[in-house]
Amino acid sequence: MAEVVVVGSANVDLVLAVPRIPRPGETLLASGLTRGPGGKGANQAVAAARAGASTTFIASLGADDGGAMLREVLGESGVDHSLVSTSTSPTGTAIITVAADGENSIVVAPSANADLKLSAEALEAVGQAKVVLAQLEIPFGTVQAAAEASAYFILNAAPAAELSDELLAHVDLLVVNETEAEAVAGSEFAALLDRVPAAVVTLGAEGALILSRDAAEIRIPGVSVEVVDTTAAGDTFCGVLAATLAAGSTTARDLTNAVRRANVAASLSVKTAGAIPSVPHGDVIDARLAEVYL
Repeated sequence: MAEVVVVGSANVDLVLAVPRIPRPGETLLASGLTRGPGGKGANQAVAAARAGASTTFIASLGADDGGAMLREVLGESGVDHSLVSTSTSPTGTAIITVAADGENSIVVAPSANADLKLSAEALEAVGQAKVVLAQLEIPFGTVQAAAEASAYFILNAAPAAELSDELLAHVDLLVVNETEAEAVAGSEFAALLDRVPAAVVTLGAEGALILSRDAAEIRIPGVSVEVVDTTAAGDTFCGVLAATLAAGSTTARDLTNAVRRANVAASLSVKTAGAIPSVPHGDVIDARLAEVYL
């Protein structure tokens, strides 16, 4: 039985290094092109595993070299990928432009991700996990099925989308950035609690905000670092958050400690280029955590 089950996407990332994010209609010359493993689900699964949780990943990959690369990286990272299915569609692809200041823009072709459905075996794994984590790069019906089968369900509502009351009724913890929060509940963060019992709003360099119906609002300050690439910072946050909650409890105090650890992990990830290559390991996270918060 895995402590954390991640239900989500896996992509081949094509990363273009550019001086700035291109404006509409603008053509820029990239200074470099790299190809590597990524996708919100895969990034989060690796982050959970490297943070110390026994982690199972449920996804859909193509029968191609991209799928083979992702399976290899997942295995090397300690992620159980036995429930990753093989699709007749190609493995998903993300085109990522990374500017000189580390900011990025991303366009995803879902491909095999759009074929992900939960088998009976996958639903059993979801039901047995301490924490289940999903995102929105896979079909909403699959996310709904995972939510309904979970004991504790974290939804990272990314990419930003309007969400049904039917889905949110099964969400124990919502994780969103500012744009995603507005898509769910408008411009007031507190309005998120009208739809879910608890939420974490990530604020980039400013840290994170914890909202709960059962406790006062808590702001976790950001960690100052030199930014190289923000790709997968949010995914690192989510994976480490899930792993830390699975190792403890979901009380307000433990949620605060988990957000601190996730925040530190995200700050470490932006110091390295790439998605999965940037995800830190638990010992590195905890050493930095002791320096920042303790």
